[in-house]
Amino acid sequence: MPSFDPSTLQLGSESKIPSSPEEARLDRVPNPQADTLYLARFTCPEFTSLCPVTGQPDFAHLVIDYAPKDWLVESKSLKLYLTSFRNHGAFHEDCTVAVGRRLVDLLEPRWLRIGGYWYPRGGIPIDVFWQTGKPPEELWLPDQGVPSYRGRG
Repeated sequence: MPSFDPSTLQLGSESKIPSSPEEARLDRVPNPQADTLYLARFTCPEFTSLCPVTGQPDFAHLVIDYAPKDWLVESKSLKLYLTSFRNHGAFHEDCTVAVGRRLVDLLEPRWLRIGGYWYPRGGIPIDVFWQTGKPPEELWLPDQGVPSYRGRG
């Protein structure tokens, strides 16, 4: 199991919301089941960021699935990281892929995918999907459970 110092975690201490995703710190902890292939899912149904052009808020439902290897993301640090986007100006595609890449850089998982289900702005919903490659063959991969946007139709 990888070594780490739990006293360096944000977990268990008072933490402020970072002012930007670049300032946000993501923590990882050793995976006690590193020899087992499994899927971990984080769902953030109230993700927010700002339109980089108008400054108007954008809202998304993010679903992050990953097959951990040696490391797990510590959930409080993930929550603070995702919250740091609320005053960050970036397009939907940039936000979604940036979250996925940052997690891959930190965790070096067997596999990761992120679905960004963005609510309509200007009448058009934008869904953004990114993954690191093909999922491992024996991995149980449930549907992300978020229906495509449907208006009154």
